[in-house]
Amino acid sequence: MTTVVTGATGNTGRHVVAELLRRGERVRALTRNPAKAGLPAEVELVTGTHTAPETLDGAFDGVDRLHITVTAGLAEVGPKLVQRAVDAGVRRITVLWGGFVGPTEQAVAESGVEWTRLEAQEFMSNTLTWADSVRTEGVVREPYDMPSALVHEADIAAVGAVALLEDGHSGRAYNLTGPAALTPRERISLLSEEIGRDIDFVQITHEQAVERLMSTGVSRADADYVIGWYAAPPAEAVTVDDTVERVLGRPARTFARWVSEHAGRFR
Repeated sequence: MTTVVTGATGNTGRHVVAELLRRGERVRALTRNPAKAGLPAEVELVTGTHTAPETLDGAFDGVDRLHITVTAGLAEVGPKLVQRAVDAGVRRITVLWGGFVGPTEQAVAESGVEWTRLEAQEFMSNTLTWADSVRTEGVVREPYDMPSALVHEADIAAVGAVALLEDGHSGRAYNLTGPAALTPRERISLLSEEIGRDIDFVQITHEQAVERLMSTGVSRADADYVIGWYAAPPAEAVTVDDTVERVLGRPARTFARWVSEHAGRFR
């Protein structure tokens, strides 16, 4: 049996690939540039992207399962991607949502095949956006100091792998959090302790945060949505949920563990 993984070179997608390989599964990864994918040799690489389903001729041949990461640019074509996969014989899908139930998530739910939605509230890997300013200035700049029960991307992937490979998860939307709700200042304290360097928290305005995000190529509407989320995170994002532990049979990974794994990127 073969699983296609979209977003396979991203922060979460790489963990999905690794988890499936660890379980002895065959993996086919979609990538725009196979030469730079940096994935294990046993992964079958297919040139293409899930945001352009027309590039995926043959990508789903002989495939039973599909993991979709909802990314920018997928809203318009996501339903076409899902239909193409189902028509080719895919019978089980996991979808890592984009923060709300949009066209792709809805298409998966209405596809007629088994599906599981992974509703990760905030990724611990979002902390990597601090890396440059921490390395060069010893500073983190954010507009708000609200708590968030961030989840380790490897735990998202592990839950996804279970849902793809085991029965009993069809039709479920899994709210995924880490084991603690932490504010940016609390995360900075853990990071500072790990790397052995003082890190200052500098509060910026809402508009400065929006403009900073737009400078990376994000639209004004999407930037407003993201920064607005941090201004008033939903209850699901600040409340610890035990779904990861219930599905995996072990506690969710802590932020301290994530920091120890990525400390070198902040030094």
